[in-house]
Amino acid sequence: MHTVRERCVWTQQIDHRDLVPYLVEESAEVIDAVEAGTRADLREELGDLLWQVLFHAEIAAGDPVDPFDIDDVARGLTEKMVRRHPHVFGDAVASTPEEVLVHWNAAKAAEKRARTSVLDGVSDHMPSLALAQKVLSKAAQTGVPAPSHRLADPETEAELGDALLTLVHLGRIRGWDAERALRERLRILRAEVQTAERDRGAPAG
Repeated sequence: MHTVRERCVWTQQIDHRDLVPYLVEESAEVIDAVEAGTRADLREELGDLLWQVLFHAEIAAGDPVDPFDIDDVARGLTEKMVRRHPHVFGDAVASTPEEVLVHWNAAKAAEKRARTSVLDGVSDHMPSLALAQKVLSKAAQTGVPAPSHRLADPETEAELGDALLTLVHLGRIRGWDAERALRERLRILRAEVQTAERDRGAPAG
């Protein structure tokens, strides 16, 4: 990566923002390989995604104000994973996945003391359905109820897929934008969570 950055004219002009569309694309292709590809597909797409990490780190290494390189990235990740796995690298005990999650969340909370809301760190750039699932999880922590609707009563995950597709189709034939509709509803839910936190003085989680 260092050699490519040094010798490739196109690569020399790229900054972090320029790389974002490629990062999104490569991440999507990894998902495709996991869900519907071969082992060879997955190996290739993981390599392409790794190249994005190396690319960002090489750009960062050239920053005149606050440089860091891939070794700094790996070192920071190693330290974080050791902190978040005290049952592996320390004396803590976790015999169930639920107990592991308790340790993980405790370590994460200690790292993120500056956060004032459970919504801090939840990226608006997530795909809307993934974002909805994340915000609903955070809302539950503050006691904000999830919305309900008479159409939303599937019994299996497959039926959930059918229900979602049906609603998107309904929106399409009525001229509505399903993505916008969900994001606008999520903004309302975010505001409800933030109001509940202010009213209850709830700590961030």
